[in-house]
Amino acid sequence: MREYNSDRIDMRSDTVTQPTKAMLEAMMAAKVGDDVLQDDPTVKALEARIAEICGMDSALFVPSGTMSNAVAIRAHTSPGDEIVMERTSHIYQYEGGGYAVMSGVSVALVDGKKGQLTPELLSKAIRKAEGSLGHYPDGTLVCVENTANRGGGTCYSQENLDAVAKKAHEHGCKVHMDGARIFNASIKTNTPVSRMLKEFDSVSICLSKGLGAPVGSLLVGSTDFIAKASRWRKMFGGGMRQSGILAAAGMYALENNIQRLSDDHSRAKRLASALNEMSEYTVDLNSVETNMVYIDSKMGAKELMAQLSNHGIDVLDVGPTAVRAVTHLHVTDEDIDQAIEVFRAISA
Repeated sequence: MREYNSDRIDMRSDTVTQPTKAMLEAMMAAKVGDDVLQDDPTVKALEARIAEICGMDSALFVPSGTMSNAVAIRAHTSPGDEIVMERTSHIYQYEGGGYAVMSGVSVALVDGKKGQLTPELLSKAIRKAEGSLGHYPDGTLVCVENTANRGGGTCYSQENLDAVAKKAHEHGCKVHMDGARIFNASIKTNTPVSRMLKEFDSVSICLSKGLGAPVGSLLVGSTDFIAKASRWRKMFGGGMRQSGILAAAGMYALENNIQRLSDDHSRAKRLASALNEMSEYTVDLNSVETNMVYIDSKMGAKELMAQLSNHGIDVLDVGPTAVRAVTHLHVTDEDIDQAIEVFRAISA
């Protein structure tokens, strides 16, 4: 579906997508107001639509997924609290320690399998100040990432999601999902997003990854929670004015780019299977559930990236010997064929 001129196959991330012609037309036709004054009709429509999809009360349009998670943490916690998450989660690895600076909370890390929490691991990680002679912080929030990026793009089972949420609530914790790629998980597991989130208090959903919008994320939750979140968005500098232009892209993405995610998944699986048959590379095929392929190479990540780049293919290094390739709406079947041939050629 590539609609722009490029001589490169860019698989660094699904964030590199550009708006299609139809999405640009929707943006140009958007009716706008001033969202800070709560009168941008396109933003309102987008927020109402995602709340309906999630089976929740209300939603808030924000500039980025990092801000969405930051606002959620601040709205759910008080300074001095502790949040619990899996060690490789995006909030811990890639959001600049914002939870400490903006929310004043500490973090308890859990070593999960393929980036996922379990209720058993959670029970051991949640601490409470009561009964500790004041030594412990209060664990008040559990954060789950679905799909789990550093787990290989893996998806939680519904049973595990429900069990983790139940255990968190039993311990007096709210539970937030970093659902940047929740639609990938929904398509892969054939589970409606509303069912996936039934036991959750909030979710952050990114529009600018697999859904292909240029900018924006949505924070979804109860009416009271979103009212608090709106205040924190303002304080964090995330209020936007005529943002209906961006919201229109998000609305187009929700209406047109969800079901096609299965194409990304099948292309990622085909790339992974082909690479795993080559002696130079190793891929954990059981982890390739959605649109990510983590590739371990004998030549090392930097050398592999350089050689691929020389042949017009871009990936990201995620360790000394590992790179990540991510499929998205601008990666075609022909691109996968070409990538496989290039990987094969440089491994000879």
